[in-house]
Amino acid sequence: MALSEDDVRKLALLARLEISAEEVRHLGPQVETILEFVAKLSELDTEGVEPMTTALDVDNRWRPDRVTPGLDREAALANAPSADEECFRVPPVLG
Repeated sequence: MALSEDDVRKLALLARLEISAEEVRHLGPQVETILEFVAKLSELDTEGVEPMTTALDVDNRWRPDRVTPGLDREAALANAPSADEECFRVPPVLG
């Protein structure tokens, strides 16, 4: 699959990348190699292969979701660089 320089520029635009003309010439063959590899992978027979999220055979190791008490307001504000009695104080972000 031959990619034109315009194809490479369009890919860069879609990826929000600014690339020079030299980079276009350099990246073109690399992208072609990647696409050829993906085409090879699509030739594999995957009939009867279960979809999976990882190649490793692992179980979910997350802890169970339990409701626990949170911090009270005083504890939450204790280490804040700036706070009043109720809230964190932050510098304004809009002029």
